[in-house]
Amino acid sequence: MDIFAKIAAGEIPSYKCAESEKFYAFLDINPLVKGHTLVIPRREIDYVFDMEDDEIGEYMQFAKKVAVAIKTAFPCVKVGMAVLGLEISHAHIHLVPMQSEKDMLFSNTKLKLSEDEFKEIAAKINAAFDNL
Repeated sequence: MDIFAKIAAGEIPSYKCAESEKFYAFLDINPLVKGHTLVIPRREIDYVFDMEDDEIGEYMQFAKKVAVAIKTAFPCVKVGMAVLGLEISHAHIHLVPMQSEKDMLFSNTKLKLSEDEFKEIAAKINAAFDNL
């Protein structure tokens, strides 16, 4: 079982933002900005575009709902989406609240947040998600 599958299964702690039977969203522990969230399928699959068409459709619908929750919790111009997938061999989408395109530069210095800040951010996104 890879690290993201262990996170989705609750074997490794995370700051949960949203979940469904098939998908899980949690805060990136090295965020570009507050609200930077990762969305993963619970099923272990290496690359987003290796998913079956119906599954990727459901995945994008779930990610869209998470993005709406992020924008509600952290008002921004848009929520950016990136699919990189080189650092972890488990499909994942980065959702990043953006005030400008510079917020999506992965070379930017990452935020250093306290555990309380992470918990507060995750709770805000989760509450917004639950109210959709």
